[in-house]
Amino acid sequence: MPATPLTIYCNAKFPDHAINQLKQGVGSHRLLLSTEIPASAGGSALNLTAGTADPLLAEADIAFGQPNTEQVIELSRLRWVHLTTAGYTRYDTDAMRTALRARNAALTNSSMVYDEPCAEHAMAMILAMARQLPQSHDEQDGDRAWRSAQHRIKSRLLEGQSIVILGFGAIARRLIELLAPYHMKISAIRRHVKGNESVPTYEWSKLAELLADADHIMNILPAAASTEGAFDAKLLALLKPSSYFYNIGRGTTVDQAALVQILNARKIAGAYLDVTDPEPLPKDHPLWTAPNTYITPHTAGGQTNEVESLVEHFLTNLKRFENNEPLNDRVI
Repeated sequence: MPATPLTIYCNAKFPDHAINQLKQGVGSHRLLLSTEIPASAGGSALNLTAGTADPLLAEADIAFGQPNTEQVIELSRLRWVHLTTAGYTRYDTDAMRTALRARNAALTNSSMVYDEPCAEHAMAMILAMARQLPQSHDEQDGDRAWRSAQHRIKSRLLEGQSIVILGFGAIARRLIELLAPYHMKISAIRRHVKGNESVPTYEWSKLAELLADADHIMNILPAAASTEGAFDAKLLALLKPSSYFYNIGRGTTVDQAALVQILNARKIAGAYLDVTDPEPLPKDHPLWTAPNTYITPHTAGGQTNEVESLVEHFLTNLKRFENNEPLNDRVI
């Protein structure tokens, strides 16, 4: 424990029981709870929303939640920022990196909270499409026809099928572990190949070559200037008619208009999307009615104990910070 208690700022709108968990966990440290969050903003909503400027942040040594980026850059007192998200796009700027490194401050995220639920959600998507589960559910809600022969012949075994995973972060690595028992042909795409990846991994320039034979394309790309619209019409046109496209990264990484076109033309077997652009997806958006398209409302990272896990992850890192140990999920 530091000789002098630290001041910890939090602008995550957690429910009362998680706030009590946080208060107990910080011990003798001073905890400042932001009053700048709209009362209507729930914890998950805040995860995707930039924090507003808050005078309380100027008093803090540590920030937990989604602190205002301009303030994080300007406030030299801040020594560590811990985000309640796995994504950190708005903080991933040259100005932020320069400012934090100049004062030897750290930025950590919550990848360790979200890798398991997101990977399980992705695995569920793949299995559901392979076994024609959403299509059968459509019929249960529709004409209740008994299309046994049709669904049986379209059902697939994953063994021997190929999947290309876009991105190689914590979620992708956990998904690869979950896929291992199914004996699929797994390959991944990442910005910089290190050579120690668990599956054959290639840089983006090789993606087009992989898509022509891919049975499944799992997009886990984060939002960034370099990934906006990265999976464009030209790449979508390379997919074979029997392939499935999935997105649990960010909706901005895909040319959605082009995706709607190929779905409507039935040029791929279907799509399963957890993220869209915008969110919420407008009720009249053509993705809702595109053939063989299934959408979950950005729930891949959710779990019953999500907020408790976020607080626990922060508190574990706080102990490491107190003991001058390497922080988990450090990104800057």
